[in-house]
Amino acid sequence: MKFLFLLLVALVVIWAIKRSRVNPPAGSDKAQTASPTEMVACAQCGIHLPRAEGVSGQNGLYCSTEHRSAAHDSNPA
Repeated sequence: MKFLFLLLVALVVIWAIKRSRVNPPAGSDKAQTASPTEMVACAQCGIHLPRAEGVSGQNGLYCSTEHRSAAHDSNPA
């Protein structure tokens, strides 16, 4: 009988400790997601890339300096 009483007391103590813990706000551990970036197509090959990674040229944005040069060489102004 004494054993059951001690078991009951232990369970009540464990329950009280678990209940008293402060739960973190839901979603606080989620990483902040970055906003989507605008995608553009290379004027030479058509591949899509983020605008920030594009190389500016006379006829638009390119995926690399080689494509910018190739477009400039094939379309002299």
